Amino acid sequence: MVKNKTIIHSLNDYNEFSNYLSNVKENQPKLYFFFTGKKKDNGRSWCIYCQLAEPVVKAFLSELKKDITFVYVDVGDRDYWKDRACPFRTDSRTKLMVIPTIIKWKGVQRLEGSQCNNRELLQMLMEDED
Repeated sequence: MVKNKTIIHSLNDYNEFSNYLSNVKENQPKLYFFFTGKKKDNGRSWCIYCQLAEPVVKAFLSELKKDITFVYVDVGDRDYWKDRACPFRTDSRTKLMVIPTIIKWKGVQRLEGSQCNNRELLQMLMEDED
C-alpha cells in the first residue's frame, strides 16, 4: 500500500519564490502556495490574520491524506508588503491583494484572508477534480 504524503517547502522572499517557480514543471499536479507575513523574533507573523490561519492550515495538512506539494511563502515585513510596488502584488502569476492567501497553482482557486482558517474551505480547495 502506498502512503500519501504532503511535501512542504518554505520560501523566504520573492527571489526564492521566483527561483522555485522556474523549476516547477508545467504540468506539476497539486501544488499550493501559502503567502504569509514575515515572522518576527517571537516566531509569529506580523500579520494577525496570518497568525490565525497558520495553526489551522498546519493542523489540516497534518491530517491530509493526499499527495500534494504545499509551499509557505514569506512576503516580507509589513512595510515591504504594504508597498504597492511589492512584487508579490504586481506579479501576474500571484496577483496578491491580501495575506494570508492560499493559491492552487495553475488554477483559479484561492483562499484569502479569514477564508484561510476555515477547514471546510481548505478541504474544498484541495479536493481532486477527477
